[in-house]
Amino acid sequence: MDVDAVIAELIDDSRFPGRKRLLRTLPGREASYATPDPQLPDGLRSALERLGIERLYTHQVAALEHARSGRSIVTVTGTASGKSLCYNLPVLEQSLLDPQARALYLFPTKALSRDQLGGLERLAAASPDLRERIRPDVFDGDTPTARRRAIKERANVVMTNPDMLHVSLLPQHPKWSRFFADLRVVVLDEVHTYRGIFGSHVANVLRRLRRICHHYGSDPVVLATSATVGNPGPLTEELIGAPVSVVEENGAPCGPKHIFLWSPAEAGLGGLALKSASDEAVLLLQTLLRHQGRAITFTRTRLASELVYRGLTERLAHHAPGLASKVKAYRGGYLPDERRAIERDLFEGRLQAIVSTNALELGIDVGSLDAAVLIGYPGTIASTWQQMGRAGRRAGPSVSILIAQSDPIDQFMLRHPDYFFEQSPEAATLDAENPYILSRHLSCAAFELPLDEDDPPRFGPKTQETAEQLQKEKRLTETGGAYYWARPDNPAVGVSLRHMADNTFSIIERRPEGEVVIANVDAISAPELVYPEAVYLHAAETYLVRELDLEGKIARVERLETDYYTQAILESNIKLRERRRDKPWGDGEAGFGMVDVTWKTVAFKKIKFETRENLGMGPVDIPEQTLPTTGLWLAMGPETRALLKSMGYRPSEALAGTRNLFVMALPLLAMCDVRDISGVVDSSNLGTSALFVYDRYPHGLGYAERGYEQLERLLEMSCRMVEDCGCEEGCPSCVGLPNLRPAIHADPDLSRGYPIPDKGATLCLLRHWTGRSLTGEMEVSPAMRGETSEAS
Repeated sequence: MDVDAVIAELIDDSRFPGRKRLLRTLPGREASYATPDPQLPDGLRSALERLGIERLYTHQVAALEHARSGRSIVTVTGTASGKSLCYNLPVLEQSLLDPQARALYLFPTKALSRDQLGGLERLAAASPDLRERIRPDVFDGDTPTARRRAIKERANVVMTNPDMLHVSLLPQHPKWSRFFADLRVVVLDEVHTYRGIFGSHVANVLRRLRRICHHYGSDPVVLATSATVGNPGPLTEELIGAPVSVVEENGAPCGPKHIFLWSPAEAGLGGLALKSASDEAVLLLQTLLRHQGRAITFTRTRLASELVYRGLTERLAHHAPGLASKVKAYRGGYLPDERRAIERDLFEGRLQAIVSTNALELGIDVGSLDAAVLIGYPGTIASTWQQMGRAGRRAGPSVSILIAQSDPIDQFMLRHPDYFFEQSPEAATLDAENPYILSRHLSCAAFELPLDEDDPPRFGPKTQETAEQLQKEKRLTETGGAYYWARPDNPAVGVSLRHMADNTFSIIERRPEGEVVIANVDAISAPELVYPEAVYLHAAETYLVRELDLEGKIARVERLETDYYTQAILESNIKLRERRRDKPWGDGEAGFGMVDVTWKTVAFKKIKFETRENLGMGPVDIPEQTLPTTGLWLAMGPETRALLKSMGYRPSEALAGTRNLFVMALPLLAMCDVRDISGVVDSSNLGTSALFVYDRYPHGLGYAERGYEQLERLLEMSCRMVEDCGCEEGCPSCVGLPNLRPAIHADPDLSRGYPIPDKGATLCLLRHWTGRSLTGEMEVSPAMRGETSEAS
């Protein structure tokens, strides 16, 4: 791809009229090399040379030296920096020095395991010494039963994922006793992905792993890698429960990166809304493909990936028929064989473009790509750089385009580009002691080995009380001071690491020859994705949902060509169950505690593909769901209410606008996705109107608590978002977050279609709550808030 020609076209107003865009070019970087001391064994060094690797980068040598000293590490460098050698070199060297040594590689996805297996096999095949010693294999849910015994007995490098470690290797540890006894290295790749619910689960799985290793007399070193995050050391230490050293000086070269921050043209309505970002992506992808570019597009939802894929293939069918077959969609829910075929086609160059959710954000080798198109801000600075880093992986120049949608954060980035380019990546958060998660993993641990006095230091101070509660529930039985699993089943089978729902629904197509599973969906998402009469999009094809069997966990669909897709309409309410912390805030109060959130899908809209026109609605009758979680609240006092009314504002509008801004700003303070939290304005709990923001996971994961602890900063950020917006009354780019609980499978482009709270009311309330005069000047010290108190 001729990068200069592409840039010239993208900045041409006659080609893209009405767009707002900012182009910034980041210079390339030269390589920085180092030499190991002592040198690598001859067999390993010769293998590297045969693969064209004559020198090692500084970070690769630093990681090797830490590993030689027995120190656990996390290597934090950018995409395509050769991080895999940071763990492969120590493992291969140790295998040459100690034939009995074993290594366990953990990857967050099965695709990464198989991708890295190929790389390790190529390295081992390049040397007779390594061929003789290295016996790597993948052990995951797709491994045939007949091969599993051979892997246990023969493989000295086992590649798997945390899910398989959790549900198979640890519960069946007696069958793996030799492996665990000789385990010297645990590789933990893509550490930055282990945050939130997934990271909290995996932290407990790794504590169970250390417990099993201790039982068999081993103490493996952990070699971790990560893309850039704000707290790589503390995150990894929290994850593995042990100290680590951080290697973060990147010695790898990279080419220049041309980055566009791009806003679609206005859609009329007085400039208060933008044209579809998905449609804009289709036009940009068509431009890149016309210049023979290979591109990846990232969407924020599965539905959006299908809509962009469908729109692009239809457009190419008319303008460049030969390219339509060289584009694919890629997302969760596709069956494993389908995803692997797409991965192969992409890596081997048979595809020109792929439209993906964040499923391809991780480091699987996708071959050489020229451009990355991001539809909407991914939710964190770290993810944004990771997605952009998928282009230019061969140290050549690349083009990345971040298409801003109408929501406040996207527009904030566009108005404040320095924030994006200069902001440090966010800190990642996890909570290994989340009671929902801890109780399940203590059950799993007790199944593996009895819980005893050595376990509280491993699992934390809540271990004893959680074990006692499990005993009351007759899940554990206590004998001689130790707790044993009291049931015959393996509890790990019922615990999903990635969803709070412990099961999935199968989406089954009715065909003349019988029923065929075409995809899967987690149980929490099913009621808002595959309700009766919903249109389910899969590989650009439309399927009408005929039946949702909640007991059998099956959605039956029929292939049916439609000119519309559907979007769920949800209703929700919240109930304050327990105060944990509170403090005065002006004449009102702020607080944090336990809440119950109830929601259900009550209806759906039919949206026309080409125009996004609402074609009508239909009812949905399925049971409600209840979420026990944590939330923060901010309640309005009588003086504040009177102030707003005296200025002609409705207090409910002010709270709604502030709630919307909180939901969009909190992800900048806590490393979570906007879909991990939600909010509501409510007057039934505190005797006055209040906004609530809550975690969308059972018992919470620390996001709302982070907002409570940094409430002043959260209010300041929200206030700045409103002040910086040029609209007069409020728009989707400031106070206009549309709905109570954003559907995680919704089309983000439809957000502009909902009522927008009053901007003036919101700004008045925010200035009042941040201690400013109503003109924006600081008037009172934030100390007026009062001291934090712990609720009894």
